[in-house]
Amino acid sequence: MGGYPVPAATHRVEETIRRSRFITTVARAGTPEAARAFVAAVRQEFPDATHNCWAFVAGPPGDSGQVGMSDDGEPHGTAGRPMLTALLHGGVGEVAAVVTRYYGGVKLGKGGLGRAYAGGVVAALETLPTELLVPTAEVTVELRHADVTGARRIFLRLGVTVLDEAWGEGIAYRLRVPEPVMAELASELGGLTRGRAEVKGP
Repeated sequence: MGGYPVPAATHRVEETIRRSRFITTVARAGTPEAARAFVAAVRQEFPDATHNCWAFVAGPPGDSGQVGMSDDGEPHGTAGRPMLTALLHGGVGEVAAVVTRYYGGVKLGKGGLGRAYAGGVVAALETLPTELLVPTAEVTVELRHADVTGARRIFLRLGVTVLDEAWGEGIAYRLRVPEPVMAELASELGGLTRGRAEVKGP
């Protein structure tokens, strides 16, 4: 079945580079709003940090349609951009990262900063627990009472979730369907009902 990995839990790694402490926290963020809320929570956890730099990809792996980043006071392009690049190439979707830095008194230079911020994200992604997210869509279908038992077997086998059902002369179902099995669902219900059942969008 199609789909892509997303963070299964909030995850954190830590590294000290030339006396600066870098704490990388990664979490799931399916929307830009969720990502910004996560960033705010980490800022609240580390209010005394020198920097809380961040980046997010609020979509499938590598999708730059909904992304964001911030250097949070570090020299331009040394934190947010390397972090975002690491996220876009990390193979995980719906992900946000905050790298919290406590400055240790030794300057790293622009190249060193970029490597430190990107390296924290890469290290976090390498040990991040993930789960598979399968895109779904909501649809409706109307069936005769005689077709319900067969239809429910099809729903169960294809991983279709019944969100609502309305009983009348027939039964109207509202379903959440994994997108990779949408065509199979329509075909099987068509066969069951001899073409009477029509799967419609919400």
